[in-house]
Amino acid sequence: MKKNQAKTKRRNKIRRRIRSTITGTAERPRLAVFKSSKHIYLQLINDRENVTITSVSSVSNELKDDLTDKTKTEAASIIGKAIAETAVDMGIKKVVFDRGGYKYHGVIKAAADGAREGGLDL
Repeated sequence: MKKNQAKTKRRNKIRRRIRSTITGTAERPRLAVFKSSKHIYLQLINDRENVTITSVSSVSNELKDDLTDKTKTEAASIIGKAIAETAVDMGIKKVVFDRGGYKYHGVIKAAADGAREGGLDL
């Protein structure tokens, strides 16, 4: 248990350091990523008004059929494309990517690449 607590503490420290330099606006919202052991969550956030513009996750009902029998990395790519489509429909083309203290590889990289494929400029 202590090992997991140390990892979480380290990630939160990195997360705070990243968030001190990255802010989302209405024109260029922040694409925040959170991953748990089973799921991944993506949000577009306007930090100036403290509002979540839109969010997509691996637990959303719209994507359940698409995510069956997929690996976590494949699911992250699909979720990235889904949030990009939603953002483009809302008129948002550019976002600031917030990796949430995670290393930029695996699931996090797949989510970012999926968002780029969907039409977002990270």
